[in-house]
Amino acid sequence: MGELRDGRVALDDRERRLLRAALLEWGGPACPTDDLAAALGFSGAKNMAAEAWRFWQRIDARDVLAPAEWRSVLLAAEIVFVSDVVGSGLDWATTSGIPDSEALAILRGLQRKLPR
Repeated sequence: MGELRDGRVALDDRERRLLRAALLEWGGPACPTDDLAAALGFSGAKNMAAEAWRFWQRIDARDVLAPAEWRSVLLAAEIVFVSDVVGSGLDWATTSGIPDSEALAILRGLQRKLPR
């Protein structure tokens, strides 16, 4: 697992770039429902963009996130990348600036690294 001794997760620049892009997408082209937001661990669709941004700020500050919080971040990244219904889907490469093949490789690494 990618955790350091104090509970922080060491992310490389590519992983940080992908998570930032994914979390920002929830304030742009992605359109979550309340049920989806709740399933991802957010309070609701209306607040999801702000809550996702707060996660990014904490990640960027290298704060400790609880396993449940990392789960929310990872699920939010997975869904916004893949889903063309509620996420960015087919527009991901255009809106994020990260090609699908690169995003998928980075996401697979994050799936192995982040606490579940």
